[in-house]
Amino acid sequence: MSITIKRVRSRILDNTSHFVGVQRRSIVLAGKKHETWRDEKSDNDNLPKVKRRDGSFAEIDKTRGFIDYYRNADPYRDPLERVFDWSEINSSGHDPVERSVQAARCMDCGTPFCQTHTGCPINNLIPEWNDLVFKGAWHDAIDRLHKTNNFPEFTGRVCPAPCEGACVAGLIDSPITIKNIEYAIIERAWSEGWVKPRIPQYRTGMNVAVVGSGPAGLAAADCLNQKGHKVTVYEREDRIGGLLMYGIPNMKLDKETVQRRVDLLAEEGIEFVTNANIGTDIDVQDLRAANDALILTVGATKPRDLPVPGRSAKGIHFAMEFLTKNQKRLMLTKEGNLQSNWANEFVSAEGKDVIVIGGGDTGTDCIGTSMRHRCRSLVNFELLPQPPPTRASTNPWPQWPKIFGVDYGHGEVRAVFGNDPRQYSVMTSKFIGDDEGNLKAIETVGVEVTPDGIKTIPNTEKVWPCQLAILAMGFVSPEHDISSELKLELDQRENLMAPYGDYRTSVEGVFAAGDCRRGQSLVVWAINEGRGVADSVDTYLTMKVDDSHEEGSFVGAL
Repeated sequence: MSITIKRVRSRILDNTSHFVGVQRRSIVLAGKKHETWRDEKSDNDNLPKVKRRDGSFAEIDKTRGFIDYYRNADPYRDPLERVFDWSEINSSGHDPVERSVQAARCMDCGTPFCQTHTGCPINNLIPEWNDLVFKGAWHDAIDRLHKTNNFPEFTGRVCPAPCEGACVAGLIDSPITIKNIEYAIIERAWSEGWVKPRIPQYRTGMNVAVVGSGPAGLAAADCLNQKGHKVTVYEREDRIGGLLMYGIPNMKLDKETVQRRVDLLAEEGIEFVTNANIGTDIDVQDLRAANDALILTVGATKPRDLPVPGRSAKGIHFAMEFLTKNQKRLMLTKEGNLQSNWANEFVSAEGKDVIVIGGGDTGTDCIGTSMRHRCRSLVNFELLPQPPPTRASTNPWPQWPKIFGVDYGHGEVRAVFGNDPRQYSVMTSKFIGDDEGNLKAIETVGVEVTPDGIKTIPNTEKVWPCQLAILAMGFVSPEHDISSELKLELDQRENLMAPYGDYRTSVEGVFAAGDCRRGQSLVVWAINEGRGVADSVDTYLTMKVDDSHEEGSFVGAL
């Protein structure tokens, strides 16, 4: 018996699935999206049927989802469209049916490595909220997501997703689209009005000062506020958010998204103080004396330099200076004032040959920013060799896969200029300036990795035209205005000395967390440390209250 097939557009409501916009057509695969259809002769065919890998069609089923369905990550917007604006690179995402299909791929593993220390640093309950999305229980999904993650709208955009690198499905196939599902959950929650202020029911009377409003500081403040403590966050910039506001460009994390969360935290009772440069304009000892605990989440903001001949030429800038000034320019005050800790001159890549020295997320962000400035050409120097296309034997699962990939900035260069910007095994040996001291070229030499370290290769010198060089080689340590005044102990890397899990520094009542303690790392690790230091401070304050009660009882007895 022949069966007539209809192609449909469908949507899944909270806990039920319905077809809408039915249209009689033959089956035609549209890109990588799973095809959906139903039998027109069936009166009870209300659930979407999806084409499986074996070619059969059936209702979405989680039992063999990782076998039946292929990975289909949410695409970015077209690179030739997005380079002309500063809007987020994320597309509108999948329709609800495809989202349910992707959630059905989650294996509900006996040991979900995605949420262990090899995967998610904050131990997100990934299999649980994947299953809830599959079932259409979106409200329950955001409740589970918020149990471990204070700011899923940040990690859902900027996290490199180590959870996907540790996904068990990735052992033999492609991992689950965990990051996309996280993003979909939190954005639906905001749009539905499910993310509401949580006003603490009582106050402890204890005051905590948090210096630095990046992800670690905001996470610590959020947790401590919910525990009933009075929290004040101090930020030296003119807006709250730290690297979320000024270190990550707008096309990757829209600043309205950051401000939305900050406004919610303020409504919940957290006080924010901007333009407060602790240790320079405000005495940190006074701040410590006025509070029951002091948390330092000041980040690792001291950039790694490149001290080679010609370094003083004009046109050489640190990555964070370049990115901060660009974001500041996009957010000029009504008076036109460009307020920044860096010098006020805007750094433009327009019409210039740009070379970004160093890779990673920061290097990619500098590439994407330069492309939007309409640079003339763009090259990205990488000191190490090109990574392999698949895992090396020394990089087994569930470690983070150190493989070759194309990030959003690389894709934009490919689309505009027709080539990948990265040049591997290249070391900068000299900056070359013109008669007026402006950068005009960079001289490099090829290198190779040997058992004795990185060695230069003879006769591989090359000169590259360059009027703007951006140093994106990471950060070496926090700045030490505050630590010097407090006389805090430092570790061998000049980070603030504070044991992981305890977060107490060498000074009573002073705690440290985030990049200033562990070194440059991911946003998700900053959230981990912010949550951890909040627990440690809460324990400290509880003991402080108990001790004062015991002391008061003893004095009363006398």
